[in-house]
Amino acid sequence: MTAAAEGSPSFGMTRARRNAFLQSEPVQGFALISPTFLYALILLVLPILVVIAHSFWTQHYLTIDRTFTLENYRVALTEPIYRDLLWRSLYISLTVSLFTVVLAYPIAYFISFHGGRHKSLWLFLITIPFWTSYLLRVMSWKVILGYNGVLNSGLMGLGIIDEPSTALLYNSSAVIITLTHAWAAFAILPIFVSLEKVDRTLVEAATDLGDSPFRSFLRVTLPLSAPGIISAALIVMIPTVGDYVTPKLVGGKDGVMIANAIQAQFGKAANWPLGAALSVTTMLIVSLMAGATVLIIRGLQRMAR
Repeated sequence: MTAAAEGSPSFGMTRARRNAFLQSEPVQGFALISPTFLYALILLVLPILVVIAHSFWTQHYLTIDRTFTLENYRVALTEPIYRDLLWRSLYISLTVSLFTVVLAYPIAYFISFHGGRHKSLWLFLITIPFWTSYLLRVMSWKVILGYNGVLNSGLMGLGIIDEPSTALLYNSSAVIITLTHAWAAFAILPIFVSLEKVDRTLVEAATDLGDSPFRSFLRVTLPLSAPGIISAALIVMIPTVGDYVTPKLVGGKDGVMIANAIQAQFGKAANWPLGAALSVTTMLIVSLMAGATVLIIRGLQRMAR
């Protein structure tokens, strides 16, 4: 009883002080601030703080050298690592273009000459796999070519190999296979359009004059469809040189391309001048290759005539 009687005044004073504090003007003013207002205030202040921090970091820790120099282009053209990556990228790009055109031409020829009234349906079926994400298709090939993937399991089931092969994935061959499938539809469509423009009476005339179907194809159909072949080759070749997602996912260290080096320079290395030099050098070389491809195909077209 004595302790309770002695403690009750102290408890009453503490409670009174707390009530007075909660009813004070600063606390009541803070209570009027809604959570929405605080959220908006944070969104407004946070970008400003980020800009200030970035400016401080740039001024005190980063130095931009604006001196005009061609040193980065010399490095891009003479350093063995970049030169090898560039040649590997060009090799993969040309190989993918060749394989894609070779695989796409028979499909486009069949649809154009033997598709009949179902040509639109065939084209629709060809484009269905490409409605999915490009990244999803690349990951699908990673599953197919993997150590425990579909291909290894099938070969082991047929008794062709005794254990899973590691040579199917993480090399330039995996990059070529994946890119060939990824760009197949983009090669089929221009070739199909070119074949649709071939005058069928010319093919019939060649047959009437004694040419076999294969000879009439070589002398009439193939030269007249050359514009579609050129378009398909360029459509595939130019983007595949700059592809860095596919080599990163299925290429491994043996399938790295020049685009991966450019991405690294703009990313972790933070060497933007060298990255820009690599980009411009690659663009110029690809432009020269595209022009040379057009000239070669046109030369072969004139020789066929």
